[in-house]
Amino acid sequence: HRVDRHHRGVGRPSALSGPAAPRNTDNYCYRHPDRQSFALCQRCLRTICGECQTPAAVGVICPDCLREQQRAQSPAQRKASRRWGSGSVAAVRSTRPLVTYWLIGITVGVWVLQWIPGLNVTSWLLFAGPFLDPTTGAPFQPWRLLTAAFVHSTSSFWHIALNMLALWMLGRSLEPLLGRSRFLALYLISALGGSVAVALIAPFTPVVGASGAVFGLLGALLVIGRHLGANLTGIIIVLAINLVIGFIPGFQIAWQAHVGGLAVGALIGLVFARTRRPQQLGTQIAYLALIVVGLLA
Repeated sequence: HRVDRHHRGVGRPSALSGPAAPRNTDNYCYRHPDRQSFALCQRCLRTICGECQTPAAVGVICPDCLREQQRAQSPAQRKASRRWGSGSVAAVRSTRPLVTYWLIGITVGVWVLQWIPGLNVTSWLLFAGPFLDPTTGAPFQPWRLLTAAFVHSTSSFWHIALNMLALWMLGRSLEPLLGRSRFLALYLISALGGSVAVALIAPFTPVVGASGAVFGLLGALLVIGRHLGANLTGIIIVLAINLVIGFIPGFQIAWQAHVGGLAVGALIGLVFARTRRPQQLGTQIAYLALIVVGLLA
């Protein structure tokens, strides 16, 4: 998948393309043969890049199928589309990583609320193992497995800044590649995996932060890139540095969440890479549900 110069403002290829990528025509957009992609049109099953994707009820469709669908609309359907704005090609063809922007916006909003005295946002949303075990005397609040990913330490601006920068950089590549629903599932399940790892390895350590979810994005990118035959040296170096930092004394980083998020993200990336055909959507959902059930168990 290559970042489009006109739509992204960047002219260099992403980690999922380049000289090392195998030249399999099935993995390249049929309208732009130089752009590697991971998405298929849900109607004609041809590979399409981010620029050519139009969100549909399920998945995306290519421009040719979109025109055919629009020609088949009745006058009443066209009138309804114009009234509600869904007929605007500019609106439906936007490839902006909206889920990434929403996740960043929500996280930053929660961080601002953490500064308001008396709200105790951090204490209400952080995660620790005792919240899963009523026998410890703590209230049973399993939702903290996810909410911890949306709160950050207020003692250091860099905690949230670096996590949101990583989310923004990874989301711009992964969200158009996978689609919004898959990307959101990857992020949330990876966050769950990070919290579960903390509960198993360091159950009495309270944790906050999106690091587990971000490492899940890295793990998925690593596996998907490997599946496409991309050059992953840069990703591996960045991943190794971040993992090592978590073990250096003096850095108050929950390395358990990093490892848990990375492992779960890599597993989800494998699921996405092996179930990319539209006919495998049910199988893909079943595997994701199985991962969630396993983590909760």
